Amino acid sequence: MKLIKKITFIIIFLSLNFNAFGAVSGFVDSKGVTQKLAHGITFKPDGTKMFVVGLSQNKIFEFDLSTAFDISTATKSSNEYLHVSEQIDARDIKFNSDGTKLFLAGTDDQEINEYNLSTAYDVSTSVHQNIYFNGDGLNFVAIAFNTDGTKLFIYDKTGNDSIKQYSLGSPFDLSNAVLQKQYRGTSSKTLREINGTPQGFAFSSDGSKMYVTGTGTQKIKEFTLSTPFDLSNVTLESDGYDLSGQIDEPAGIAFSDDGLKLFILDFENNDANRDVNEYDLTCGFGVISCIDPTANKDDVASIETQSETTKKLIQHTTYPVLNRMEWLRRNSGRINLTNQNIKFQFNNEILNSLSDTLIPLYLSNDNSNDLNDQSSSWSFWSEGTISIGKVGDDSASSAKSINTSAITLGADKKGEDNIMRGIALRFGTDDIDVGTLGSALDMSSFGLTFYSSKPKGDQRFTDSLLGMSFINSNLINNSGSASTDGERYGEQLYGSLSLRDTFSNKRLNFTPKLKINYGITHLGAYKETGSTGLNLEYEDQYIGNFTSSLGTSLDNTYDFEVGSFIPYFDFEYYADMSPASKQKFSYVSNGESFTLENIESSTHNFSSGIGFDFISDNGLTLMTKYTRDQAQNHKNDSFIIALDYRGSQRSSYAMSFQDSSAQLSHNKELNDFKVNIDSHYDFFKDDPDYGVYLEISNVN
Repeated sequence: MKLIKKITFIIIFLSLNFNAFGAVSGFVDSKGVTQKLAHGITFKPDGTKMFVVGLSQNKIFEFDLSTAFDISTATKSSNEYLHVSEQIDARDIKFNSDGTKLFLAGTDDQEINEYNLSTAYDVSTSVHQNIYFNGDGLNFVAIAFNTDGTKLFIYDKTGNDSIKQYSLGSPFDLSNAVLQKQYRGTSSKTLREINGTPQGFAFSSDGSKMYVTGTGTQKIKEFTLSTPFDLSNVTLESDGYDLSGQIDEPAGIAFSDDGLKLFILDFENNDANRDVNEYDLTCGFGVISCIDPTANKDDVASIETQSETTKKLIQHTTYPVLNRMEWLRRNSGRINLTNQNIKFQFNNEILNSLSDTLIPLYLSNDNSNDLNDQSSSWSFWSEGTISIGKVGDDSASSAKSINTSAITLGADKKGEDNIMRGIALRFGTDDIDVGTLGSALDMSSFGLTFYSSKPKGDQRFTDSLLGMSFINSNLINNSGSASTDGERYGEQLYGSLSLRDTFSNKRLNFTPKLKINYGITHLGAYKETGSTGLNLEYEDQYIGNFTSSLGTSLDNTYDFEVGSFIPYFDFEYYADMSPASKQKFSYVSNGESFTLENIESSTHNFSSGIGFDFISDNGLTLMTKYTRDQAQNHKNDSFIIALDYRGSQRSSYAMSFQDSSAQLSHNKELNDFKVNIDSHYDFFKDDPDYGVYLEISNVN
């Protein structure tokens, strides 16, 4: 008997506390808005204005909130709009993204009325423009738009109810709305059976969740959409959140921008003091459960991007060095191994000291660098890279657009042991757009690489390199009307070993190559800011990299009176055998944790490149290369260029970088005078500084 009592008590306890496992932390406040039969509610995005409409009221009511999304601070504004001539029984109200358009849905004429506002979010400036859906036989309950206004959703209570999804040809333009699909309920229950008499519905800011209220159940029903703002695959979450005891007839529903505040209108006719009800949520838009970031394609893509970009960084950092060693092979019989002329200045004293040692401010005018000379001096080189790539979307992750730009500076020297050794510095930026809502990753990196090329005969070489990179990433995770920001630091160690052998037939050189890349990246922990209910905290992440490749290159040399032209072609297949990584993270607001497993890149990849070297007798050296990197659902295009001109030992041209300024200099000795012409341009300022300076001085 005691056992039965205990079991009965447990059942009763669980029944009474069913919602304790949801994300609603509790009721906060009610606010009377002198609006009986209140049905539709919306807010200005910053939470400083609230708008309410209802049946038999004929008005749009506007309220000012001195504290954003705190209805206890709401006071009725003098701004209001009387819509009796267009729509008497208003069911819902929505704005476009900037508040200059207003849409009013109602049951009087079963239509949506559009208004233009001369002052954003000031309903007193409304001017009626158009009527839509009149005569289409819809019975309006509520309406909603996706984030960019290219989709319209209508809750239609005709029959057993349905939520209709329309595509719009232009954002917030209902003139050419096309019905795409409908949601009518689960396989076993209609939407009316699930929800009772419908009154309101809304989406989370990222479109991954949908919420419906009804007076038959006194509950908020929460649905998960496998694709944001797409009714193709909708899942009902549990039995809903029970509002009975606080709200008699739940109607319109709205959220704060971060999803931590929930607002429900009470449609009950006899108590105007409880029109608007405010609730706190423990995580953004989590009425029943928090949004699962591992099920959100943009969130998954953002995490994958961090892993993929750091792995690509190893590739992008090693390629210029390997290109340099290939360039040395193609030009091994020439006396000048300097294929650039760049002047570099840094405000940082450490970098200045380093640049003074490795990269003299004006690179050597000594043209006597002989590859066969055991005492050859340092040779200096540089390579600029612009890369554009795209990774397509899949069932779990959004598409990514990738833009990379970098400059690599290097110096090398052949030692007495016949081994070419060098050092290279790379400064690069990666700008990656994720999905369609505005999520992005901006990564800057600095890499330091030590390399060597060891001959194993006349045409056989072993190339090796070892280096490190330092990474700084700025991340934006945009979920529609709300976004979060984060800053993440990382470090990277990498290496590469390449074996190549050249076979020559007359002027055609054929070079098969075998290469192995390896590395490890550490990305530090960081915490997002910007939208409290959606902020995530990420733990440290370790990303391994191991790829092997097999490839070949072909080149030929054509000598002309003005110089030599060397076209070449590369082809490479590489297999990514890196171990999968994982990322652990949690909501800052309530600590609920998640793990994204098996983050990995494409296994099979193909890379091909075409380019040429041009070395003129008058001192001009040009190297260009176009590369296409292709894998399943992924492609990347890169363009590389290196340019140098040295007219004589008494004349030189130089390009310089200092902070955000680019400078071009020309120095020439004329008789006993030194002429120096400098021009500069600040390319990051809205109103850039630029100028030209002329300096004449004695040689001695």
